[in-house]
Amino acid sequence: MIQYIIRRVLLFIPKLIVITFIAFGIIHLAPGDPAELKAGIGGEGAMRGNQQLNEDNIKQIRAQWHLDKPIWFWTILTDEKDSLGRLKPMSERWTFKLNGFDNQYILWLKDIIRGDFGKSFQDNRNVMDKIWERIPITILLAIISIFLSYLIAIPLGIYSATHQDTLTDKISTVTVFILYSLPGFWVATMAIIFFGGGDFLAWFPNNGLHSMNISPDDPWMTRTLDYIWHLILPIAVLTYSSFSFLSRQLRGSMLEVIRQDYIRTARAKGLSNKMVVYKHALRNSLIPIVTIIAYILPALVGGALIVEVIFSIPGVGQLAFQALIARDFPLILAEFFLSSVLTLVGLLIADVLYSVVDPRIAFSRKTA
Repeated sequence: MIQYIIRRVLLFIPKLIVITFIAFGIIHLAPGDPAELKAGIGGEGAMRGNQQLNEDNIKQIRAQWHLDKPIWFWTILTDEKDSLGRLKPMSERWTFKLNGFDNQYILWLKDIIRGDFGKSFQDNRNVMDKIWERIPITILLAIISIFLSYLIAIPLGIYSATHQDTLTDKISTVTVFILYSLPGFWVATMAIIFFGGGDFLAWFPNNGLHSMNISPDDPWMTRTLDYIWHLILPIAVLTYSSFSFLSRQLRGSMLEVIRQDYIRTARAKGLSNKMVVYKHALRNSLIPIVTIIAYILPALVGGALIVEVIFSIPGVGQLAFQALIARDFPLILAEFFLSSVLTLVGLLIADVLYSVVDPRIAFSRKTA
């Protein structure tokens, strides 16, 4: 088992390199010059704040963040501009030039290997410092949401499978399909309108993590309860889609398992229904649920972007949104890299849990 885990971890390296290569290219396809944005000049060379910034300032910014280097190992399309600061027609910019290893991607990759994700374009702060400040709240939201999703989905899936075609099963099936089909941003907005002081009820706060009337000098219990009160709506929005999908997956898997011959044999031996369902059927039905773990973790982090922006929660999702708006390349790439690592870790956790759920899945066979 240890050897298998080590091999899987070593496989992370080429996978991450491919992921970073693709991500780096996609991000640089976005229009606009980040150096000009940082200098205060918008698209087409327009001025901001009626202040004309000279080219020396922009060149200094490009040199500081290696933006003066070629993006890739080769150059196919140049960024030549005319006298008015506008890009020349594409037909005049086609070329082919080999740049070697002196390019933005290699420089960024070298920094990543050293653990340096660079400095933010927005405030010149270390990227990882900004992420570590925000990541605790995002992790808290993700962990609670995953726990609640499985806590609701497993009993609901078992009940629906063991009570197939009953009125309760039909109602729960329709309900979870409706919940799963609803987009997260719409549910978050409706939650604020109906329960967060929008147009109807004001049961829960609709932004931030602390009330204005709560101070650090207040009792610990008061501050904790206020913190929990602010998390109820965001966690509910993050949880509803996950548990509805998981419960349907478990229901379908269990319906397939309980029709197997060994389940009928277990019933014929006189085992109780509880023993058949929970010891034999459930354990063999968890394989799809375990597989989904690998995708729920990064999905929740991605979903946190919508929730954190709508509810004004200072987490990694909100930080990523601000980075996208500001074209903050170092911060965007760092968050994308961490999300990729979470996906690979989720896949590793799923593989390890396979052997726990089903001992027939042997690591020796996988490695072979």
